[in-house]
Amino acid sequence: MLTPCEVAVKSVVPSIRAFIAIELTQTYDMKQNDVADLLGITQTAVSKYTTQVRGAVLKINQAEEIQSMMKNIARQLANGEIVRQDLVVKFCEVCRVVRQKGMMCHLCKRSDPTLDVKICRVCKSGNLACTRN
Repeated sequence: MLTPCEVAVKSVVPSIRAFIAIELTQTYDMKQNDVADLLGITQTAVSKYTTQVRGAVLKINQAEEIQSMMKNIARQLANGEIVRQDLVVKFCEVCRVVRQKGMMCHLCKRSDPTLDVKICRVCKSGNLACTRN
């Protein structure tokens, strides 16, 4: 069994990085090396994110609120308005919204087939335990 944070690290964080990498390279016409420096990852990782080899497991950009949050992060990065320490907080904020919207429930279910995602409220409320069969 993986905790929701472990599931998020494997799915949500790469999806956030992919969206931001694409936004920075396409909208702000930034080079992959510059994007890599801003995100604290390698140029190769940026390449994989922008070609959707990595970070495509979860389609979080389909939710308008989340897309807006990620676009704001990209804008702040492009304009030098955010430092890496604050970037961590921004990623956590996006992840919290993804979890509250139940967008990764199916991935939690995949990691633990006994999890009843219909009644699980761990990510949505933050204070109730998951019910297991």
